[in-house]
Amino acid sequence: MAAMKLQAIGTGLSFTKHQKKVQTPFERLFEIFKELITHTSGDFDEAIDWLRELDKEYKLTDEDYTINDFIEDLLKKSYIKLNNQKGGNGQGLSLAPKTEKLLREHALKQIFGKLKKSKTGNHKTQKIGQGEDNTGEYKAYQFGDPLEKIDITQSIKNAQIRSISNDFSIQHDDLVVEDNFFKTQMSTILMIDISHSMILYGEDRITPAKKVAMALAEMITTQYPKDTLDILVFGNDAWPISLKELPYLKVGPYHTNTVAGLELAMDLLRRKKNTNKQIFMITDGKPSCLKMPDGNYYKNSVGLDDSIVEKCYNMARQAKKLQIPITTFMIAQDPYLQQFVRTFTEINKGKAFFTGLKGLGQMIFEDYNKNRRKKLE
Repeated sequence: MAAMKLQAIGTGLSFTKHQKKVQTPFERLFEIFKELITHTSGDFDEAIDWLRELDKEYKLTDEDYTINDFIEDLLKKSYIKLNNQKGGNGQGLSLAPKTEKLLREHALKQIFGKLKKSKTGNHKTQKIGQGEDNTGEYKAYQFGDPLEKIDITQSIKNAQIRSISNDFSIQHDDLVVEDNFFKTQMSTILMIDISHSMILYGEDRITPAKKVAMALAEMITTQYPKDTLDILVFGNDAWPISLKELPYLKVGPYHTNTVAGLELAMDLLRRKKNTNKQIFMITDGKPSCLKMPDGNYYKNSVGLDDSIVEKCYNMARQAKKLQIPITTFMIAQDPYLQQFVRTFTEINKGKAFFTGLKGLGQMIFEDYNKNRRKKLE
């Protein structure tokens, strides 16, 4: 049966067939391009090369609209820009800031769109009151409730149901208001492992992690502007990265200095005024590196090194003292690594998810939303 769309006409209602939007050749290619440019870490030439290969195999274009036409449209629509100097880029083309934001929006739609849809602001503390975040649930209007909180649409719907065989009227019992919760503010650090193992064994692990970061950043900046999200990466060392850098994120020839990542994360959180603070850590490997006081690196990739592991446990204890829970999303399935994460999590009183790449984004989003419900202290 064709999808139907409800439309209000005057005081009555009617149903019309929903017409599915037909994509233009540019729109079809642009959806594929957004995926490719994410996988290629913002390398425009490489993404276009992949697009041409896909075009040969799947006939994405025809003589009326070619890949070259698509590139021209990208320029006209300001999705890409000409570089002042070509350098290593053969066409001298790169992403425009407009596209960097679109990639975050695209990632958000991919990940968050799979979750149960709810009204903006439906992530709350458990303390009910006259706050600014809505629960998505209704209660009967009572004397003293602010008039501006009355949900007109739901109240009229109640009146229509009650008046089905009578003249339409709105009565006191039809009026409802939406429950509110006190508004929370959350400061989150997202740690992303960029050690070499994130692209080993024929599995691209960095792209899903990158998509999660882009989507989480877009959700927080648009829906929870008073929350903060800082993103850092860790290999031999750890350093923060900006939103602008996310599409270009790559792995390096690094070991895994988990301690450096946690030290930087806690340092960033110490500066935040929000009561609620948390760390999300995405990693696929064991901690295998420490930076020594003399600036040299101590590395051990064989098994779990006791001295490195104990440093990690100390960081978990410090975070617990600062009331900063750490949620670890462990991609690796090795039993001895899972046991390390379990011990680390127990020390911190945080959480751990042992997962592959599938569903990683959904788990992080759900956990973020659950953590925002914590009661204000």
